[in-house]
Amino acid sequence: MTYSFSMKNTLRPYLLSCFLLMLPLLAWNLLLTPYLPAAYRPETFTRSIPAFILLGENISRILLFILTAVMPIRINTGVQKTGIFVYASGMLLYFLSWLPLILAPQSTWSLSLPGFSAPAWTPLLWLTGICLTGNSFAFNLPYRRWYFAVPALLFLVFHNVHTAMVYFQLQEPGP
Repeated sequence: MTYSFSMKNTLRPYLLSCFLLMLPLLAWNLLLTPYLPAAYRPETFTRSIPAFILLGENISRILLFILTAVMPIRINTGVQKTGIFVYASGMLLYFLSWLPLILAPQSTWSLSLPGFSAPAWTPLLWLTGICLTGNSFAFNLPYRRWYFAVPALLFLVFHNVHTAMVYFQLQEPGP
């Protein structure tokens, strides 16, 4: 019996995974976070936030990264094509949600709860797009969309609660 090991075929599902869809979002965050208002800086954004909120947010975020890394990206079905459209639309909306915060941080929109929290709730769209695009794992395990949808919803809940808490802390009169 001869076994053939091809690095190309073994790694391909992981290299061409839904994680590729996370890369533009990661790049955006890394490049533009320093330009957001002070409330978004880590020392302010995590101050007085309960540990279970931060832990839930970070665990669900890590789980999403792992899941996208083991979900091959394929765009064969109508649902997957819809998923890419929803992802692209959501990514555009997410990117646009940052611009008022950077360019007009004192605007009515940026100082409102919907404007301040827009970068926290707009991921609903691009995460939905990824959920619709993925339809298998790179290894032999049955796949169900809720395997991705549940951690995505948990992340969104924790992230939005966290952001709302920061917003309301900023609204409190100072000493």
